[in-house]
Amino acid sequence: MGKTTTAVNLAACMAAVGRRVLLFDLDPQANATSGLGLEKTEGGSAYRPLLGEGSLLEKIQPTAFERLEVIPSEVDMCGADIELARSENHLQRAVLALKPVLDSQRFDVVLVDCPPSLGILTLNAFAAADGLLVPLQCEYYALEGISMVSRVLSQLRDNGVNPRLELLGVVMTMYDGRTKLSQQVVSEVREHFGERVFETMIPRTTKLAEAPSFGKPIMYYDPYSPATAAYEMLASEVLARLGLEVAAQG
Repeated sequence: MGKTTTAVNLAACMAAVGRRVLLFDLDPQANATSGLGLEKTEGGSAYRPLLGEGSLLEKIQPTAFERLEVIPSEVDMCGADIELARSENHLQRAVLALKPVLDSQRFDVVLVDCPPSLGILTLNAFAAADGLLVPLQCEYYALEGISMVSRVLSQLRDNGVNPRLELLGVVMTMYDGRTKLSQQVVSEVREHFGERVFETMIPRTTKLAEAPSFGKPIMYYDPYSPATAAYEMLASEVLARLGLEVAAQG
């Protein structure tokens, strides 16, 4: 619990403070899609636009939450890794597909929920992104992922795939202040990444794990949960790093 949970809840909190947000579900598991209460519908994903067939703008769906829209995913995205590998400019397909969306200026923020592996879909997201936000669970194995993130970032910049890609920040998730392990992991990650680590840490809570099965971000499922407060604070930190003020809500 970290990557999709953070994408969904961060998107919802940014939208709640007045920002127009698009969540692009690039994960074939489509957990961000169902976590926002949308059905996985055949042909509804970015699969065809990524192959240069049709427009990504046509795939954008409204959610039940004001100012928050989504490009859903579904099972056909499983084939995208293979198809994209055969296509020309295979690492730039998301860049090309997203261009009309960005040009439309409909959104202040576009968040992409990547697959859990470093396959072609994830690398496409990295190629299209300005910043990488890394959720790290407060567990021992999370530390092993640190050097991989840094290595991939350097490679994408050095190879010219995306010279502007920056590490926006690292957010610690599933934090339990009562355990020595959580404190130890946070301390090591802060030592490695310094100020790139967000001040806000996302606590381990049952409600946060339950919310996706109701198709709601935590702030709508349990407004008084400590996780709701944490994601609201994280949204403020992220918006500040992006140079975006909290918008006036109309």
